Amino acid sequence: MNKGLEKVMDLSAAIGKFVENGCHMCIGGFTVNRNPMAAVYEIIRQRKKNLHLYAHSNGQGVDELVGAGCVDKLEIAYGGNGKFASTCIRFKRAVQNGDLLVEDYSNYQMTLRFQAGAMGLPYLPVRSSLGTDIVNKWGFSREIRTGDPKIPDDKLIVADNPFNKWADVEKIVLVPAINPDVTIIHVQKADSQGTVSIEGLPMADVEQAKAAQYLIVTCEQLLEPDEMKKQSDMNQIPHFCVDAVVHMPWGAYPTACYNCYDYDPVYLNNYGKFASDDQLYREYLDKFIHGTPHHEAFLELAGMDRLNAVKADPERGYAVNLDRR
Repeated sequence: MNKGLEKVMDLSAAIGKFVENGCHMCIGGFTVNRNPMAAVYEIIRQRKKNLHLYAHSNGQGVDELVGAGCVDKLEIAYGGNGKFASTCIRFKRAVQNGDLLVEDYSNYQMTLRFQAGAMGLPYLPVRSSLGTDIVNKWGFSREIRTGDPKIPDDKLIVADNPFNKWADVEKIVLVPAINPDVTIIHVQKADSQGTVSIEGLPMADVEQAKAAQYLIVTCEQLLEPDEMKKQSDMNQIPHFCVDAVVHMPWGAYPTACYNCYDYDPVYLNNYGKFASDDQLYREYLDKFIHGTPHHEAFLELAGMDRLNAVKADPERGYAVNLDRR
């Protein structure tokens, strides 16, 4: 990890430095909340390939990375955009076409896997998924597991409870740790040294961040370290976990960032139409991603009227009177 004090980088440089073809990468956020979309779009622009992607319960970020052909393998609990796509569209199509290998876990199991990685443990025990096909259905073959030292030999292990005094718990599930090469999260506040403050629900971002070898943070506000110290109890990720800080207002758009802006229903509905047709999706990528040199240009193309429509009410943290249909 970067032990220097100043970690502020340009987004293109951060992606180019830390996201390599074929690396094991994780993105934060939950469905349509705080996806690191500016970073996702930059990964697509740089045409990164063969990524092994981890996510908790992500939506837009996963779907666009998969749709752009950046991802070969995915480990996830849920991939969907709520009412806009109960199952992500390009994600679903890639699985059906055999273009994407997926290994699924429960939400709780994915959180514990990141927690194990953050704690330096090889696994953590849980009862979740006993009696379900999560135990029986594996997405990666033995051959794939043998060929990649970063993939555990087993998806999970069902073991006897070693503390047999608790006889009502006969079996436990051991889920393997996740230690990504790089994790990318988007947050409301960070400073130049890497201290991070997440407002609202943190989801599993803190565990994902601490489990990674390298951590890229994009932020709405880049503050001075003294400012972050004024409410130090609101800081969840310490500076020594962070390798790059990118000041990126609207960095989660078109997903939501609590206290800053809401998700954009118009954009997400239009995206669903593009994503449902292969030719339209190629045109979408050419226009909105490859046709824009950076996130600021992407936002200009999306339109200021849309950005203004989803700005958060300062008292509520989300957009008031937003038509969410």
